[in-house]
Amino acid sequence: MHVSSAQPKPRIAISACLIGQSVRYNGGHKASELCRQQLQAHFDWQPVCPEVAIGLGIPRDPIRLVGDPAQPSVVATRNPGTDFSGPLRQYGEQMADHLGDICGYIFMQKSPSCGLERVKVYQDNGHPAPQGGTGAYAAAFCARRPDLPVEEEGRLHDPVLRENFISRVYAYADWQRLLADGLSRGALVRFHSRYKYLLMANNPQAYRELGRLLGSLRREDDPQEVGPRYFSQLMQALRRCASRGTHCNVLQHLSGYFKDALTPQDKAELQTLIGQYQQGEVPLVVPLTLLKHHLRNHPDPYLQQQAYLQPHPESLGLRNAV
Repeated sequence: MHVSSAQPKPRIAISACLIGQSVRYNGGHKASELCRQQLQAHFDWQPVCPEVAIGLGIPRDPIRLVGDPAQPSVVATRNPGTDFSGPLRQYGEQMADHLGDICGYIFMQKSPSCGLERVKVYQDNGHPAPQGGTGAYAAAFCARRPDLPVEEEGRLHDPVLRENFISRVYAYADWQRLLADGLSRGALVRFHSRYKYLLMANNPQAYRELGRLLGSLRREDDPQEVGPRYFSQLMQALRRCASRGTHCNVLQHLSGYFKDALTPQDKAELQTLIGQYQQGEVPLVVPLTLLKHHLRNHPDPYLQQQAYLQPHPESLGLRNAV
């Protein structure tokens, strides 16, 4: 199907403490079993610790966010006179430019340098602001790389968020290969046609909008101008997680391709499994496996190239849990 084992592993930046490097303020690490056991075989890690990179020692005085949650300062807890937000933001911008070949980033949650959301931002009264903020390094990095799939390790323990993030990593890697081969009008249309059903599952509205964007392409339009705009919108759209309802809609669309090929019993069996998935009785992999079985017996070139059928290697088992 879609993701081939022949492709090089996608490269993912990751907070160094998550893969067991002892870089935390207390000299420890936060090794993630999920990253080290489930994901490591599939990705090349690019470990980063911004605090060590800007010259803070190990161990070190812990740092925290203070002030305006939208633009907090980063100070040492014992020596609040030193502000590290400038160096951390600068390093974030520098790494965003430097790590050109990554296809995703897994950040350490709650960290004043790396947390993506809900990081405590302390106020003058000594209490954190209710809304929380973003780590200084992560904020600067993500502002420069808005299309890059990013997630916090803590959120990856949710099977739906994990499946969504990793689908986006592989889509991002796929686009990088297309750019390396040369962005033509035909390549852009073929790429979109592969991602149609994944888009329909994640974001039906964006599915229609991106279809219109490419449908209105004129011969004289420059793919170098339309391509990046298309890809930005695609990556934003795929951030929405598919629901059982939107998955069922796609499964029904796919089963429509077999309406003349299957016996009434086969059709009934497929509808039963789609219904059981919709009710939450079986995971997505169950109706999908039957659909792929019918696709092998009744090949359809348009369906066979759909990213939706295999947006990531089957051995990751991500659809056994959604």
